[in-house]
Amino acid sequence: MNLILQGPGLSRADVDAIADGVRPASIAQVNQRAFRLKSATPHDSVAKLCEARRMDFAWIPEGRRLADLKLVAMDMDSTLITIECIDELGGYAGKKAEIAAITEAAMRGEIADYKESLRRRVTLLAGVPVAALEEVYTQRLRLNPGAETLVRACQAAGLKTLLVSGGFTFFTDRLRERLRLDFTRSNVLGVEDGRLDGTLVDQPWGDICDGAEKRKMLLETCTALGIGPKQSIAMGDGANDLPMMGAAGLSVAYHAKPAVREQAMVSIESGGLDRLLEVVHT
Repeated sequence: MNLILQGPGLSRADVDAIADGVRPASIAQVNQRAFRLKSATPHDSVAKLCEARRMDFAWIPEGRRLADLKLVAMDMDSTLITIECIDELGGYAGKKAEIAAITEAAMRGEIADYKESLRRRVTLLAGVPVAALEEVYTQRLRLNPGAETLVRACQAAGLKTLLVSGGFTFFTDRLRERLRLDFTRSNVLGVEDGRLDGTLVDQPWGDICDGAEKRKMLLETCTALGIGPKQSIAMGDGANDLPMMGAAGLSVAYHAKPAVREQAMVSIESGGLDRLLEVVHT
């Protein structure tokens, strides 16, 4: 396994400090901001050492190419896009801070029951006009840096694209059309008389897209495509992304919570989503 270290202020001293714990066969400088530690031994200390030094890291099998993979699954809020949509909607109910606090705790893994945490937040949205969703989409929702570049590169390499979110179909449907994504799974907000009614609508596959459902959708999509889970990439930032990241062949944490960075094969902290293209050859 090769360990790639990247960062704008990366020094050889930083690299050597991490190399002490992973015992690489060799160290090579790839460019001004990246080093490759060849045949390194994975170690739990890497994530924390890189976080302290503001470095990105990637554990990549020798010779791994993007075209070897067949599916990329992405979380939406704070991964593909810059915001948490539910928090922004909370502002229209005067409850953004309350909702955001629950979101942050859920993403850090401090709330065990994700479904219950989402129901609590959605209840607080009762009375918000449906028009607010369009305002959030057009005025506040932005793709994260490198998102479109990464999606287009994956599509050019023949990968199918899957957007799986604990958020809402209003946003995932529009992103699917905008980015020409192949598959989506997310939650439906209940509406009555032009306003959110504080509920979620059950769907044929279940009630809420939580971590378990994200993993299930990843595996079902792999089966439908006739590929193994190890031929997939899963990208996320929160604790509810860990189940699908654990099932994928390549797990990517993007500006993620500590528990997610520690369990991911790739952690991106100092660059955009397209930083992945620098460690997985196209």
